[in-house]
Amino acid sequence: MAPKNLKILSNQCYHHITTNALFLIISSLLFAAIHHLSIINHLYNDSCYLTAAAAILVLCISLSFFLRPRKVYLVDFACYRHDPAFSTHRDTFMEKMSGLVSPENLSFMTKVMERSATGEETFIYGLRDFPPKSSFECAMGEAEIVLCGAVDDLMAKTGVEAAQIGVVVVNISTFNPVPSLSAMIVNRYKLREDVLTYNLGGMGCSAGLIAVDLAKRLLQVQRNSYALIVSLESPTSSYYLGDDKSKLLPYCLFRMGGAAVLLSNRRSDRRISKYELSHTLRTHRGADDRSYKCVFQELDKEGGLGMTISKDLPSVAGEALKANITSLGPLVLPTSEKLMFLATLIGRKWLNMKGLAPYVPDFKAAFEHFCIHAGGKAVLDAVETSLKLRAWDMEPSRMTLYRYCNTSSSSVWYQLAYAEAKGRVRRGDRVWQLGFGSGFKCASGVWRALRTIPPHEVDNPWLQVIDQFPISLPN
Repeated sequence: MAPKNLKILSNQCYHHITTNALFLIISSLLFAAIHHLSIINHLYNDSCYLTAAAAILVLCISLSFFLRPRKVYLVDFACYRHDPAFSTHRDTFMEKMSGLVSPENLSFMTKVMERSATGEETFIYGLRDFPPKSSFECAMGEAEIVLCGAVDDLMAKTGVEAAQIGVVVVNISTFNPVPSLSAMIVNRYKLREDVLTYNLGGMGCSAGLIAVDLAKRLLQVQRNSYALIVSLESPTSSYYLGDDKSKLLPYCLFRMGGAAVLLSNRRSDRRISKYELSHTLRTHRGADDRSYKCVFQELDKEGGLGMTISKDLPSVAGEALKANITSLGPLVLPTSEKLMFLATLIGRKWLNMKGLAPYVPDFKAAFEHFCIHAGGKAVLDAVETSLKLRAWDMEPSRMTLYRYCNTSSSSVWYQLAYAEAKGRVRRGDRVWQLGFGSGFKCASGVWRALRTIPPHEVDNPWLQVIDQFPISLPN
């Protein structure tokens, strides 16, 4: 086995042992106690021995029941419904930019958007008075509209009262006001004083799934509670009008959007919830300099602040994806796929069969739905090729990119909303949400549908236009 794969396997074993350390210790003590009883059994009658053994067995079962991790359910989620007033044609956007950037850069931006697989109509906040007199006020206005729009919708759909929410996690990368946006939620919805609040900043487009992972861990220790997750971005907070083309890319692709998600660890909520969380997995490649600098906020030569997107992004994302699925595969793949992968590995490593191509597991055997972060056409193409997915599998991601562009970490929720609006989600279906973000990070969230979701029950931003999709896109 390759040293890298051996290291990953050892890390998984270490994680499993440390996670279940308490049960291993208790089991060892129980076995020791039973063995001791068997030795001194001659001092007692058989009935005493049987009573002690039964008591130990009951204790073991009780501990395993009460100390096992609590299941986490996704009660419902809501994507921000864009106000039609923010709908902007690509030509209008370019006309507004024509007086702010050089003709060369304007031509560059035009080509990027034409090749980006995004639609000609998009949603942009604050374009009417662009550039704004105050980028902070513009960004705050955008964040408040998106955040409150999504949360209001979610609260109305679920009927959960503010006092029942015990955890709030907000993730937004480039805009971090004081007080934080999580504090804004506490203030607006009058949450209780002991609510746990977290504001994740600077973590890129994978932060939404990182927020899910954090909320899951908190719900494991806080009993009978709800966790509210809000994932959004505010592109107007970091607009760039300089001459560095790599810093103009974000403004060509990122657009307003957000999502609010309600998680629960209440067993009684299983019957009303849409999904059960099966796995979360995070891979961080920040130790590698190339990955770390792939998406980087920095000053240009003139002192203008912007976000640099490296040409290495597709390959860096591919490496992060490979590392992530190497760890995820053993958790989700059926036995047949694991055996095929093992057989190929043995043939290549130990039987010296150099002509044998590496086996790529068929993840379509593990999942019915794929929600791949709509970061850009190049990233989606690379994931589709790497995982050998079908056009149908990639449809939610590509249609989300077309209609909403890159909405950062919330894009995976617009994609799940698309699948629901199409009536594709059936009871027992498995959903894989996959996010990529600066750092460089790759995060996975795996869900299992608890019930079939018919289209007539769906209430999301795709509802009025779903019959127009999918749209044929040029290669």
